[in-house]
Amino acid sequence: MNKLESMSVFVRVVERGSFSAVAEEMRLSGTMVGLHIKALEQLLGTRLLNRTTRRQSLTDFGSVYYQRCRRILADIEDTESGALALHQNPRGRLKVACPVSFGVHSLSPVTARFLSQWPEVTLDLVLSDKAMDMAEEGIDVMIKVGELEHMNSLIARPIAAYKSIICAAPAYLESAGKPVHPEELINHRCLGFAHPLAGSEWLLQNKGERIKVPVNIVMAVNNGEAMRSAALNGLGIIMQPEVLLTEDLRQGRLIPLLPDYQPLAKPVHILTFADRQQLPKIRLYVDFLLQHFKDTLCLSA
Repeated sequence: MNKLESMSVFVRVVERGSFSAVAEEMRLSGTMVGLHIKALEQLLGTRLLNRTTRRQSLTDFGSVYYQRCRRILADIEDTESGALALHQNPRGRLKVACPVSFGVHSLSPVTARFLSQWPEVTLDLVLSDKAMDMAEEGIDVMIKVGELEHMNSLIARPIAAYKSIICAAPAYLESAGKPVHPEELINHRCLGFAHPLAGSEWLLQNKGERIKVPVNIVMAVNNGEAMRSAALNGLGIIMQPEVLLTEDLRQGRLIPLLPDYQPLAKPVHILTFADRQQLPKIRLYVDFLLQHFKDTLCLSA
C-alpha cells in the first residue's frame, strides 16, 4: 500500500473518530480503511489504535505518530503550495495557537473575517495558556504573550502590547469604597490568578517607576473568564487583560481603578517558522493580523 495514503487515512481516522466516517469521506470501503491502519501497524511493529466495539483511542506511540504524520502531510501540502506563484489565492489548513482570553475575545472574530475573505483556507485554532512547542504540536502561527526565548528558526513580528486593567464592579465599590492608592489594596478583597508564579503582590508602574503592591487575595482562579464573572458579581477587585474586560468597561459593568498606577504591559509577537513564512496561507494570515492588531488588541476599543 502507498505509505502516504495510509498516513492520510490514519490521520483522518484519528480526527473523525470513526472508520465508517473516513470511508465515506475518502470514498473507500470500511475494510480498506482498516487495511491501511493495519499496514502502518505492521510496518511500525506496534499498535497505533486501541479498538473496541464501542470506541477507539490512540496508544501512546499512536499519539506521537499522529502528530508526526500531520506535520509530514502538512509539509507536503505546503511544498506543493509553495510551487505556485505567491500571488495566487491561499489554500490549505492552518494551525494557530494563542492564549485563551485573547483567542476568545479578539483572535477568533478576526480569524472568522480572514476565513470569509479566503474560503479555501481551513483553520484549527488552539486556545491554551500553557507553553507549547510549535514544531512538536504542528503549529503554523502562534501568538506569544511575554518575553521571547529560544527563537531558533522562528520569526517574530510584534503587534500591540498586552495590557491589563485593575477594576471592580459598581456593587463592590458601593459596599467597600474605591481605593485611591495602591497601598489600600491590602484592605480590599482581591481576586488573583492561580499560578505558581502568581503571589500576593501586583506589579504596577507609575511614571515609569515599578512598584510591588501587596494585595489581599480572597480567591485564586486559574481561568480569566471565571475571574471576570466573580468580579461582575461584586466579589472583589481584579487585574485582568484589557481584551477580556473591554466591553464590560464600556458598558459600565466594571469600573477602572487607580488610573495613575498601571499594570505592566507585556509584549506580544506573531511567531512563524522562517522557512514557511512566505507560504500564501501563512503570509496573508499574518499580514491580516498585523493590520488588525497594530495599535490595539481590543476589537471594540
